[in-house]
Amino acid sequence: MSALGGKGPAQRCPAALAAERLRIGLEHCGVSADVHEGHGVALVSVWADLLVWTDGLAYRWWTGKTSVKTGRRLYRVYGVDNPITVAHYIAQRHEELLKAAYRCEGVAERTS
Repeated sequence: MSALGGKGPAQRCPAALAAERLRIGLEHCGVSADVHEGHGVALVSVWADLLVWTDGLAYRWWTGKTSVKTGRRLYRVYGVDNPITVAHYIAQRHEELLKAAYRCEGVAERTS
């Protein structure tokens, strides 16, 4: 599903176009996502803790890791020139999150 508001390609900002190309790439990987745009950026909502944002030049998302030195989140950044490759990396992260959610559900079921 896309929340681009019915604008034609000529009316969309570069970020929205990049986000839509990534959404299509994710769809080919079997991962559904939503696109939301505004103020020159676009977000690709994939899963809990998996939100990709783009300014039309690069895709960025949290790797699920934090820096040992600073405690800050570590992000992965890729240019928008190859959304299919980026979609594969995001699909891998999605799979990691699904497995983690499954493990959590299994623990909850065993303790109840």
